[in-house]
Amino acid sequence: MTVFPNVVNLSNKRIVVTQAERFMGPVLVNTLIACGADVNASKDSLSSDEDAQHLINSAGVIDVLVVNLAIAAPQTLASSVTDDEWTSVFHSMVDPLQWLTRAALPQMIERKSGKILLMGSAAALRGINKTSSYCAARGAQISYVQAVGVEMARHNVQVNAIAQNFVDNETYFPQTVQENPAFQKRLRSEVPLGRLVSKDEDASFAAYLCSEAADCFVGQVFPVCGGWVAR
Repeated sequence: MTVFPNVVNLSNKRIVVTQAERFMGPVLVNTLIACGADVNASKDSLSSDEDAQHLINSAGVIDVLVVNLAIAAPQTLASSVTDDEWTSVFHSMVDPLQWLTRAALPQMIERKSGKILLMGSAAALRGINKTSSYCAARGAQISYVQAVGVEMARHNVQVNAIAQNFVDNETYFPQTVQENPAFQKRLRSEVPLGRLVSKDEDASFAAYLCSEAADCFVGQVFPVCGGWVAR
């Protein structure tokens, strides 16, 4: 595992990671622990405001909230996206972000200290064919982070996001996909880096953004995608 506990110091930091068993959750948890954090690896359902409020209340004092949310992106032509698909995608990725943030902010504002980091998607920065509902939801996440980040800056609460794509993870790039010659050709064609960003590289950057060394970042969106959005 490529983590840098001597550089990123998260000792005495209490960090909640949502959906810790999915998407970037497992490697995030391991990396944050390696950097010294006390991690609450939550697998709680986030299907309602009450679920989110319960998670935050039961966690107690939270120094950092890492909002890790992901679904398999529907592959639907824009002309065929149903209301049910649209609502379901937003309910899975946008609603929980707002519920969790709303629940966590009061204690952070009161202490004048805290961080919220969204593990988002570069799909918000560059469109992907036949994924309009997914890209729209990821875009809503990013806009929300930018707005809340600016609002919370005066309270010494930093709200930021990682916008990732072409990062090694089982949700979007399982081994069967990675081994497909067509995907390997696409990777070489679309990603200047020429390979997937490793999960450890991504998680190590997330750990840095959770640390006091990143106190200067406010409402920022950091693409982690091997240069994919620059093309």
